[in-house]
Parts: sequence; structure tokens; C-alpha cells
Amino acid sequence: MSERAAPFYCPYCGDEDLRPSEAADGGHGAWECGACNRAFRLKFLGLLSRGLGRSDTGGDRI
Repeated sequence: MSERAAPFYCPYCGDEDLRPSEAADGGHGAWECGACNRAFRLKFLGLLSRGLGRSDTGGDRI
């Protein structure tokens, strides 16, 4: 998979002025916010071993 996961907003300030960061080490998955001047990285952690249960009656319980 060669596509980047693109965030819709900055996780720190909520602004949408984002661009890929090439200055960060590795460069892949790093983003810069033009509003608050912060850099952050998106990272996939993995899959859960089982589905998430919901406390209301609208979801699947495992």
C-alpha cells in the first residue's frame, strides 16, 4: 500500500491547514499544521483481537 493516511484536521488545534512533512525523520506519515506549527505522525497500531462491545443495545456483544 503506497497511499498515505491523510488526517482531516490537526489533533492539537483542530485546524485544517495540513501538509505532509518531509523534514521529519523517515518522512512517512508525518504532517505539519500551518496554524499551530506542530508536526505529528499518524501510526496504525494494529487490529484488536476481538470486536469492541457497546454498552447500549445498538451494538454487537461478544
